[in-house]
Amino acid sequence: MDQFASARAEMVELQLRARGIRDERVLAAMYSVPRHLFVPQDQKSRAYWDRPLSIGHGQTISQPYVVALTCELLESAENGKILEVGAGSGYAAAVLAQLADQVVTLERFPDIARLARENLEKAGCSNVEVLCTDGTLGCPAKAPFDAIAVAAGAPMVPDSLKTQLKVGGSLVIPVGQSRRLQDLLRVRRISEAAFETDTHGTVSYVPLVGAEGWTVWD
Repeated sequence: MDQFASARAEMVELQLRARGIRDERVLAAMYSVPRHLFVPQDQKSRAYWDRPLSIGHGQTISQPYVVALTCELLESAENGKILEVGAGSGYAAAVLAQLADQVVTLERFPDIARLARENLEKAGCSNVEVLCTDGTLGCPAKAPFDAIAVAAGAPMVPDSLKTQLKVGGSLVIPVGQSRRLQDLLRVRRISEAAFETDTHGTVSYVPLVGAEGWTVWD
C-alpha cells in the first residue's frame, strides 16, 4: 500500500492543477511517479512539499511545480526521445519517462549519477539512461532529440544543445546572469537555422556548470 498516495494526489490538485498546469498527461505522470523514492531518507516527510530539497553536493531535487511546468512546455510526443541535463536524484527523468519513449539524462557528479540510476531502478523506470558527463555539451551520440530539458541555470543557451534539437522540438532552460535567479525559457527550433524563444516566469536553479555554462570560479 502506498502511504504517500494521498499526499501525491494533493500535490497534483493543489500545487499543479490549481496553479495552471493543464496537460492531463503531465498531471498523470506527476501522480504516478513516487517522489518519496527520490529524496533522502530524512526528507521523505517533505517529499510532496512544493519546494526543492537538498540531495547533496550542493544539488537539489526541483520543486514539483517547476518539474510539471517544464514537462508541459516540452510538449513531447509519447514516442519521442528526450534529453535531460542535470539528472539529480532522477525524479524529473522518471516523470519524463512517463511522457516519452526514451529519456537520456546527464549528470556531472558520479555519486549523484549512481544515485539517480539506483532511484530510477527502484521506481521501475526502464526507459531512462543516466550518463555521467558535461551536460552543457549534450549527448551528440544520441542526438537529435525531440525535446531537451535543462535542470540548472545557465548564463546563456548552450549552442551544443540547440544543435541537438530536432526541427519542431522544444528546449526548456533557465537562463540568467545570476547564478541563483533565472528566466525559464522555451526555445523552439522552427527550421535548421531558426529558433524562437518565449519566457515562462522566474525560477531559481543551481548553476549549470560546464564548457558551455558557468565555470566553477565564476
